[in-house]
Amino acid sequence: MANSADKTKPYFHPTGLVTDGYSRDGEATATCFCGKVQLAFPTEAPGLVNSFVCHCSDCHKIHSSMLGANITIRDSHLKHIRGRELLKTFGLSKHIASGEKMTNHFCSECGTLMYRVGEHFPGVSILRLGTVDDFNLAETKLRPTTEHFTKNRVGWLSELEGVKHFEGPGYDVKNRLNLEKGNL
Repeated sequence: MANSADKTKPYFHPTGLVTDGYSRDGEATATCFCGKVQLAFPTEAPGLVNSFVCHCSDCHKIHSSMLGANITIRDSHLKHIRGRELLKTFGLSKHIASGEKMTNHFCSECGTLMYRVGEHFPGVSILRLGTVDDFNLAETKLRPTTEHFTKNRVGWLSELEGVKHFEGPGYDVKNRLNLEKGNL
């Protein structure tokens, strides 16, 4: 652990070209590697829905890693501070568990995946935990509470302790979030 001992105070890794990230009053920033795209999002409910780790094959590829660490944010609480016009999208439905389209939003300058939106998940965006500027939030308010598609977890990676584990998607987000029309 290469960060400050007091996890209650913000800690910003010296990385990329980001110099203006913040974490305060229930809100924080997420920024791409080059710093040209920045989002502000809530670190508490009701805007923050959940934080989870996913081992689905789609997350393997889209993250260029063996897992995806994610936070789900209600769109009504997500702010684009800068660079929205720089976001490029790529979507598909072929390998998504729900069979419905999932669209990825990348910084066109540096290629950082900022978030995903899915037809199966109306009204929310799934941000990458690794884009959050305050590193300590990943160990406190944004610490994952569930682990999905554990059947695809590689053998050399241990299961997360203290979270719920699901072999597949874990739950139907439409029911869990009560995202019926008009309830956002």
